[in-house]
Amino acid sequence: MSEPNDPAPPAPPAPPAPGPAAPVAVKSSVAVKSSVTGEILGDVTTKRRRPDPTAIVIFGATGDLAGRKLAPALYNLMLDSALTDPTVIIGASRSELTAAQFASHLQTRVTEFSRRKVEPAAWDRFASSLDYVAGEFDADAIYTALKTKLDAAAGKGTRGNRLFYLSTPPSAFPVILQKLQQHGLIERAAQRSGKPACRVIVEKPFGRDLATARQLNEMIGGYLDESQIYRIDHYLGKETVQNILVFRFGNSIFEPIWNRNHVDFVEITAAESIGIEGRGAFYEATGVVRDIIQNHLLQVMSLVTMEVPASFSADDIRDEKSQVLRSVRSLDLNDVANHCVRGQYRGYREEDGVAPESQTPTYAAMRFMIDSWRWQGVPFYLRAGKRLAERVTEVNIHFRAVPLVLFKEEAAGSVLQPAMLTLRIQPAEGISLRFVAKVPGENISVGNVLMTMNYADAFKRPISEAYERLLLDCMRGDATLFNRRDSVDRAWELIQPVLQIWEATPGVHLYEPGSAGPAAADEMIARDGRCWRDLARS
Repeated sequence: MSEPNDPAPPAPPAPPAPGPAAPVAVKSSVAVKSSVTGEILGDVTTKRRRPDPTAIVIFGATGDLAGRKLAPALYNLMLDSALTDPTVIIGASRSELTAAQFASHLQTRVTEFSRRKVEPAAWDRFASSLDYVAGEFDADAIYTALKTKLDAAAGKGTRGNRLFYLSTPPSAFPVILQKLQQHGLIERAAQRSGKPACRVIVEKPFGRDLATARQLNEMIGGYLDESQIYRIDHYLGKETVQNILVFRFGNSIFEPIWNRNHVDFVEITAAESIGIEGRGAFYEATGVVRDIIQNHLLQVMSLVTMEVPASFSADDIRDEKSQVLRSVRSLDLNDVANHCVRGQYRGYREEDGVAPESQTPTYAAMRFMIDSWRWQGVPFYLRAGKRLAERVTEVNIHFRAVPLVLFKEEAAGSVLQPAMLTLRIQPAEGISLRFVAKVPGENISVGNVLMTMNYADAFKRPISEAYERLLLDCMRGDATLFNRRDSVDRAWELIQPVLQIWEATPGVHLYEPGSAGPAAADEMIARDGRCWRDLARS
């Protein structure tokens, strides 16, 4: 592993004032954009074992998440022959449906949201694995019926392996787990030595603040060992996020410069062009910080900044991620005032379920510092928001500028820009690198070249949805891409001061829908002599 052994070099001259990040031609200099495609030169594949036959129980099976994400994911896994027969999928919900009606309900949703077309023969095969139980989650009847169906599934070949997906509000977790234990459907792994697997997936939001997250962890920990609890974050299942570790540690040209000696700053963006889509009550209780930054973006940041793990095992990777989060400097009152910005798009207060004077942020930008040998002095800017100019989630790693002795004119005209590596998480997952090159011709003219690799085009393989990978990993018992209890706690510790100060002091900045966010966010990063990548430009 390469460590930054030398003192950080003097800071380069401050870049120009914030403005368009795209290359601008000056005099004889021109901007150049190119594209490269990938070729698999010896496809080194690590064989992943297929999961054991499993009975999957989805609580909240008629809800939006199950129809939009879970059922399409399971359907596509079946098409990929990634599931082991028999895999049984049992829906559990309050709606009074027969198994046939449940299958018909899911067919409509899967047809709409599957990444592949739903063919009649394939759907009939998938529908044959579906079953359903109805009832209130606090009533014994639904669990009695569920136990009967799980016993029948075990007799057909699932061997008693079971996975419970709690696709419900967190308020329903305690009663569901209590009833599952009461009816002998779950027990601790320590008590199941040599017995079939028993695992539980819980959805976010995982708590509303540090106190409620800890209470939730304590409650779940009262029924299950940590090895059985899978806290899902769909961002961690995305192809580019998974590739961060391979890209860093598998390429010797990047790992030696992945530190404070060569990186000027890092920005991590999760921008959405849509609004709250009718979820006013949910968003009023959550806001963008709890919804995106506390879980998704801090987890992505930990993957970008972690040290080399001893292996690719779940515990080794999660140990390093947790260590990074412990090294992040806690935010005080001054940090929140000067390095955190909240915004709200105009028109949000007119949405259904939103208070007329709401101070709930739909946009947030924050600066974090990591007090470690590798990252001391490198700022990490995180931003997320609704109704912005572009839908994009990406990591931009800005490298330090070169001395400008040879390129005074280009630097003065903003043509010469420091190298930037972009890890695009969504959409069009891929990697791009911006660097300087000589423009063909007699004169010494320079331009900024953008080389782009798109996963789907480069490797001629379809990109699986995040939930496909995460469901498969849970069935395998691989917790690498799931959040561990200590990381959840630390993420809330970092965000807690921001939430407390903002909720005690009104002052949200309004911004226009379709813009890059509030001007205050530009001013915040500009005080450090830096600027965001322009959201209006891909």
